[in-house]
Amino acid sequence: MSFDLDQLFQKSDLIPVIIQDVDTLEVLMLGFTNREAVELTLKTGTAWFWSRSRQKLWNKGESSGHFLHVKRVMTDCDTDTLLYFCKPVGPTCHTGARSCFFNEIELEGDQL
Repeated sequence: MSFDLDQLFQKSDLIPVIIQDVDTLEVLMLGFTNREAVELTLKTGTAWFWSRSRQKLWNKGESSGHFLHVKRVMTDCDTDTLLYFCKPVGPTCHTGARSCFFNEIELEGDQL
């Protein structure tokens, strides 16, 4: 069954995409994507994004060799966010860390 990509971009030309390790389910990064980047991801099997800082398309791993091989693509209930389950090659974060999520903010007070 084919998915109509127009559904993803009804609210915005740029939507978030969460990257999760297909084996461990660890959240690796959050990026942004546009229609062209999604089309390239589906065609090539590697994760493409829209760089907001550089204002251009980029294929994660194009300079580092640390590609994200996309194994599964899901959308949320509102069809305005994507989730890519990936097999990463090397670290995902530009800092060299496995995941971009490594800075913890401690909670204050009693939490239920």
